[in-house]
This record gives sequence, C-alpha cells and structure tokens, in this order.
Amino acid sequence: MSGSDPKAGLLTCLQDARDALVWKLDGLSEYDVRRPVTPTGTNLLGLVKHLAGAEALYFGATYGRPFAGTPLWITGDAEPNADLWARPDETREEIVGLYRKACAHADETIAALPLDAVGRLPGDEGAELTLHHSLAHMIAETQRHAGHADIVRELLDGATGQRPGGVNTPDGDAVWWKAHRERVERAAREAGGV
Repeated sequence: MSGSDPKAGLLTCLQDARDALVWKLDGLSEYDVRRPVTPTGTNLLGLVKHLAGAEALYFGATYGRPFAGTPLWITGDAEPNADLWARPDETREEIVGLYRKACAHADETIAALPLDAVGRLPGDEGAELTLHHSLAHMIAETQRHAGHADIVRELLDGATGQRPGGVNTPDGDAVWWKAHRERVERAAREAGGV
C-alpha cells in the first residue's frame, strides 16, 4: 500500500476483502455454498450476492453511474432478504460473475472520481456521502461479511484462513484444535460460574 496515494491504499484494502470473500466458495459443492448454517439463513453465496448489490449501489447509482446489472433487490422490487440467498435457478457462476462485474464497475467509479466527490444514496433518505466515505463503508461492509464467511466455511468443512496458503491461524492438527477448544470452554465455564 502506498502512503502517498490514499485512494490506492483504500482500494487495496477493499480488494483484499473482496478476494477473501470469493475464495471462501472454492472447493465447495453447490449445496454447501448455498447451505444456511445459522438460524437466520447465513450462507456463502448469499453473502456474495448481497455484496454485489452493495457495490452496485455505493459506487454506481450513488455517483450517477448506474450499474447496468443492478440487481432487483437493490431497486426495492424484491422480497425481504432476496439478496442474502440464491434461488435454485441462480448459478454460482452468475452470482460470482455479477459480483465481479459490480466490483469492476465500482473500480471504474473509484478511478474516475476524486475522494472528495459527493454522491447521494438513492432512496427516501438520499444521504450525501463522499467517495472516501463510500470506500470506507464498503471496506467495513466487505470485511464484515468476509468474517461471516470465515465462520460459515469453518462450520461447513473446517477450513480456516484469510487466503489460500495464508498463515494467519496456528498450524495445529485436529488433536491440537480439540485440546485448544476444550481449554477455551473450561475458561468460559470457570469465568461464567458454570
């Protein structure tokens, strides 16, 4: 990241989060990328679908540069939570492709405008925000959902890590991780008086 170019630094952070999110789908079956693993239905492909819409919104219509593939769930013409799961007729390739196209469109907006460019979010509130604010928001939003994807993926098949070959978790085998989890559980019980 370059200290002399704040926009490039922010875009690097956003791209890192985008890459981490999409990587979480690698090697999984169609069922597993769609499989809801929380009571509210959180699933990997739904997270990607949601962020495709967020990229289209925050870097498209907000700055008068509408994304040609703007999803229906952004226009308000869809059922609640339509952006957080994939229908059987929506393929992984379509959703990931839509996300990549929305990100490419966002990158064009980012390249074309200065950080202090002002846009207006569509909708009733119509809040004004700068490109800098949009970048900060999307970095936070994408990292948040990449964190959800980390947990979902671990619950699905035990895979962990921020990126392929990344070393950001201890290199323990199943026995080590079981002992670690048991230690954490004992500490929680002791602290909670359970």
